Amino acid sequence: MAEEKKVATKKVSVKKAPVKKAVAKKTPVKKATTKNTVSVTLVKSFHGRLPTHRATIKGLGLKRINHTVELVDTPEVRGMINKVSYLLKVEG
Repeated sequence: MAEEKKVATKKVSVKKAPVKKAVAKKTPVKKATTKNTVSVTLVKSFHGRLPTHRATIKGLGLKRINHTVELVDTPEVRGMINKVSYLLKVEG
């Protein structure tokens, strides 16, 4: 007669991660830009200049001689202008 062996089985409770409520992300409110602007014009070619100066010109958004862009007057922009001031005409 076959003896049946009882195997103790443990009940494993599976813990589920708590459900997080969907929270809408707050979008930053755009403030009215009433800051001063500065007009920058490229008056000399940037060919043959240092690579960092070329990158600065492109960072200012200038593409060719006599190309003018309006930029917000911030310390970062002023630093870029000072770096390549010998190539630019600045107004405002």
